[in-house]
Amino acid sequence: MPEDENLTVGNLGESGLLACILPRLRGAEPLLGPGDDAAMIAAPGGAFVITVDTLVENQDFRLHWPSGFESSGFDVGWKSAAQNLSDVNAMGAYATAAVISLTLPHSTPVKWVEDLAEGFSAAVRELGALDCSIAGGDLGRGSEVSITAAVTGALATGKPILRSGAKPGDIVAVNGVLGIAAAGLALLDSTLPTVDWTETEVRIVEGQRRPKPPLHAGPEAALAGATAMMDLSDGLLKDGQRMAIASGVHVYFERDALLNDLERLEPLSGVLGCDPLRWVLAGGEDHGLLATFPPGAELPPGFRQVGVVRALEPEESNPKVYFDGLMQGVSIGYDHFEG
Repeated sequence: MPEDENLTVGNLGESGLLACILPRLRGAEPLLGPGDDAAMIAAPGGAFVITVDTLVENQDFRLHWPSGFESSGFDVGWKSAAQNLSDVNAMGAYATAAVISLTLPHSTPVKWVEDLAEGFSAAVRELGALDCSIAGGDLGRGSEVSITAAVTGALATGKPILRSGAKPGDIVAVNGVLGIAAAGLALLDSTLPTVDWTETEVRIVEGQRRPKPPLHAGPEAALAGATAMMDLSDGLLKDGQRMAIASGVHVYFERDALLNDLERLEPLSGVLGCDPLRWVLAGGEDHGLLATFPPGAELPPGFRQVGVVRALEPEESNPKVYFDGLMQGVSIGYDHFEG
């Protein structure tokens, strides 16, 4: 393996770079590992779920932030794995395999790419996706760094939990943190230098850099009878509205159920002059789960009730999301094509 930290992708070439990356991509043993034109993946039960997601430099992450923080390859690799594993989790499935495509500028340090591979593998391992193999991928050259990963999953109950299954009277519940990733992003984007960050602020930034989706929770929710479920990637209100529209219902969130989330973020909100409520309601990338359960159901471990599902009135035709009884606008939350 190269030891020169100044070595770049352009110096090493594709074959040399693959020789550096492949030993670092460690997961469950694949049926057929990288090296051929396509991977071979098991499909337990004859059906599986698949998701794909992309991180693009200066759109989904920055290498150099206004605060002075620099993103490591490990951070970017971890985040790529986490967001894809979370999507599989949200279907009530266990991740079984991943393939990765990297686009890299000629000047990208090889050490940074090695760290990316280590970060992806570490997330698979430490988040608990122990059945997930890393089966292959692709390398390409471009003007900016981007990483695309596709992950397959086996269904815990034999059928997926969709966002379209919420029914009037259902409990609305969340598993995971709310607002941490958005608060971390605000701090990274601020001019408050990294040397002045408190231990609490460092932990909040960690939530943006290396989110920790509760991968056990999706299959457990499916087994517990969840009626609808989705990944919280674009904000509680926006994702709640997506569930409402898909299910043809209203989703009501309750402020009192979010007090702990707000309290956790208040110190940083005072430093940055931001409203913590916006982080909690509109912040994405925490990659927890939003789910609904039948009335009176015992929620699986880690889930907490944050609201209820209500039926549309006969004269209503548009499902909506409400917070503390007030209808919320559709624009709040993250959108890839805004700005």
